[in-house]
Amino acid sequence: MGLQIYNSLSRKLEDFAPLNAERVTIYNCGPTVYDYIHMGNARTALVTDIIRRYLTHKGYNVKLAQNLTDIDDKIIARAAELGISEKQLAQQRGDAFLEDSLRLGIQPADVHPKATEHIPEMLTLIQRLIDKGAAYVIDGSVYYRVNAFAEYGKLSHRKPEDLLAGARVEIDERKEDPRDFDLWKAAKPGEPTWDSPWGKGRPGWHIECSAMAMKHLGETLDMHVAGEDLLFPHNENEIAQSELATGKPFARYWVHVAFLKIDGRRMGKSERNFILLRDALDNYPTEVIRHFLISAQYRHPLDYNPESLAKSEGALRRLNNCLAALETYQTADAADVEGEAETALRNATLQMKADFQAAMDADFNTARALGAIFTLIGAVNRFIQQTETDAAAVLAHAREALIETCGVLGIYNAQDSDVQDDSGEMLTHLVTLLLDIRQDARQRKDWETSDKIRDRMKELNIEIQDTRQGATWKFIS
Repeated sequence: MGLQIYNSLSRKLEDFAPLNAERVTIYNCGPTVYDYIHMGNARTALVTDIIRRYLTHKGYNVKLAQNLTDIDDKIIARAAELGISEKQLAQQRGDAFLEDSLRLGIQPADVHPKATEHIPEMLTLIQRLIDKGAAYVIDGSVYYRVNAFAEYGKLSHRKPEDLLAGARVEIDERKEDPRDFDLWKAAKPGEPTWDSPWGKGRPGWHIECSAMAMKHLGETLDMHVAGEDLLFPHNENEIAQSELATGKPFARYWVHVAFLKIDGRRMGKSERNFILLRDALDNYPTEVIRHFLISAQYRHPLDYNPESLAKSEGALRRLNNCLAALETYQTADAADVEGEAETALRNATLQMKADFQAAMDADFNTARALGAIFTLIGAVNRFIQQTETDAAAVLAHAREALIETCGVLGIYNAQDSDVQDDSGEMLTHLVTLLLDIRQDARQRKDWETSDKIRDRMKELNIEIQDTRQGATWKFIS
């Protein structure tokens, strides 16, 4: 069985079949850049990054567009509060979002479209809707006629009487229906405006994403990724306006990421309980944050707390200790003569790769994928501690498999691991120096010095393990 994705539109798992067998288009609803992003925002961006990495790993050519909403009511309000222009605020916070994303190891999208740079595309799309009778103009504002789209509500599965709940709609008695939403907002004093056939104004929230997505990815996307808070009204309205304008499905698969919680409540700025991503990254290594955010499957809520982050720190320490122990083993062209233990480890490596793929094919189940990785880590550690042979090829095979799968999840970079900061790298060099000194003492049969180094390091929570390949070390709690 191949990759299956839970489609929010059908509310069931579906086999993944992109429009083009080799190319996948993904649109991710990026942030409204009025503030720094918090950990909840980061979870959605990270899930998108993992999906893209895995599809690339499977051989697809992926094109990802992740927008920046740089004009919005919240941006206007925050800019006024700070006494700067909306353009200045959006530029500052947009740059900060990209910077924080890079710090989290999120690969840049192929394109990061900004709403203010796509006004012509929005005006064209709005005019198409007017021409089809799906939108109407009142005093310079343009509204989408919800009743014009017979399938309105098919994504959120809400009843007509419930469709106002949670929507960003302003009370306006001029509307034909209270559910109708803004496509173009007539100019207000002090707000940024652009010219349009209906007078000066600015775009509504929903039309921005439809126009940007179609501009860069086409009229039908393979996948649309967003936080579950955007399912209604934003994604619902994207479907209504896009599909009525084009007559085509807007996205084949709708992927919605569950909330990150803190103390059991949704993390968010409206809840005043958020943790900024940049603050978290100042306190924890990149891979620890990534490990924590993917420690639950993306459709399951995840609770942010120090205990969970401590568990992720411990898990990453195990991973790095294992890979450090395997660092001397490179791919061997000729297989070692294998005994029972070597064959068991080679089989365990193959099983990990199969289990990892099965987990990721099951709607990107990163929790199960991590479980497969750490099962192999346990097998490798036992092999090194209990086996007397060198077995370079079988250990190199395990190392390659671990680096490959961890690379898909972005929790280990063999070239430039972010788990260790500058002080961590210095510690590694110092410990290596002490191990060299201890090895010299052992060769001189100076057991007193050898034992003294081992015991003093253990007092510092660093355990030395002597193997046939030399001494290794790891942190212990």
